[in-house]
Amino acid sequence: MRSAPSRYGPGRPLTDRLIDAGVWSGLFGLLVWSFWPAQMFKLPLLAENADRMGEYLAGFARLDLTDWELYAEQTLVTVQIALWGTVVAVLLAVPFGLLAARNIAPVWIVQPVRRVMDLFRAINELVIAAVFVAAVGLGPFAGVMALAVHTTGVLAKLFSEAVESIDEGPVEGVRATGAAPVNVVVWGVIPQVLPLWASYALYRFESNTRSATILGLIGAGGIGQLLIENIRAFEYAKTATILLIIIVAVVLVDMVSQLLRRRLV
Repeated sequence: MRSAPSRYGPGRPLTDRLIDAGVWSGLFGLLVWSFWPAQMFKLPLLAENADRMGEYLAGFARLDLTDWELYAEQTLVTVQIALWGTVVAVLLAVPFGLLAARNIAPVWIVQPVRRVMDLFRAINELVIAAVFVAAVGLGPFAGVMALAVHTTGVLAKLFSEAVESIDEGPVEGVRATGAAPVNVVVWGVIPQVLPLWASYALYRFESNTRSATILGLIGAGGIGQLLIENIRAFEYAKTATILLIIIVAVVLVDMVSQLLRRRLV
């Protein structure tokens, strides 16, 4: 005879349940604490003033294709900025990601590297771009370097977390052959994380394509400067054309990235 299935799942220790309750209570408390500073009380205004948003968006209903070639050219520059910014970031994030992994590097290296990567992630691309504009002048190169610095901080964190979750078996096997530490990393670690690294890099390329659009606001090249100029001049038809070209470019980048991701992962 088979015993009746239990009505309840496996029990959890009281300590774990208390910790979970404390975490969820803390999260709820943070939401309540930030409700007024974040002005969440204005949420009903979205429904009350929907007609105002509709009037504003109606200005974008028409397209002005007069300068579409210029807009397309600058959008391509934006994609090129994102491409080079991502490539430079990947080249920097690989060594930083390895040095930030606890199972690869000693703690006296891991902690300083992680703090530097925190710094790179904490500073917005616009601020970093302004620093590079002061050094190299206006133009796309400042945008490339701004994206590279910020994306290095993001990818190094993701790369290090991927390294920390690897299977130690292949690593121990390579180490048992008497291989040097560099060879252990090359043959035991990187083959395991390379598909995931590639997926992260492609995702950041998609994100950087959108971020590069904003960098043009401070003269770091690309379509952003034309976009903000037309918005400030209330040229809604031209702005709509620019937005449409940007959307098409982002969709194409996303499709290419998905294709490459399926081939690599």
